[in-house]
Amino acid sequence: MAQISVEVNGRPYAVGCEDGQEAHLIELAKMFDHQVRQVGQDMGQLGDTRLFLMGALLLADELSDARGRLAALQTEVARLQADRSRVETRAVLALDGAAKRIEKLASEEA
Repeated sequence: MAQISVEVNGRPYAVGCEDGQEAHLIELAKMFDHQVRQVGQDMGQLGDTRLFLMGALLLADELSDARGRLAALQTEVARLQADRSRVETRAVLALDGAAKRIEKLASEEA
């Protein structure tokens, strides 16, 4: 297990993570630090606990919005796939009908 130091609101914190996940964890900490600093600018210094809570709530709100957008997109993808399937079925039926007509015409001429 790797140990790294991340900085949030100007203070270092030692954090453990799986080997190879250090860079990802540092990026996550930067995102959280940005939220905490934004809350501090918007609301003034509230103390680390409240700043962290507000930062976490803002990130949770963003996550909730992203999940909602993802669900809407997944619904749209499913609808488009169903539409595509119906169009493909109609195309196959049209091609099958055209092939039968061609075969009929060819047999009549022979």
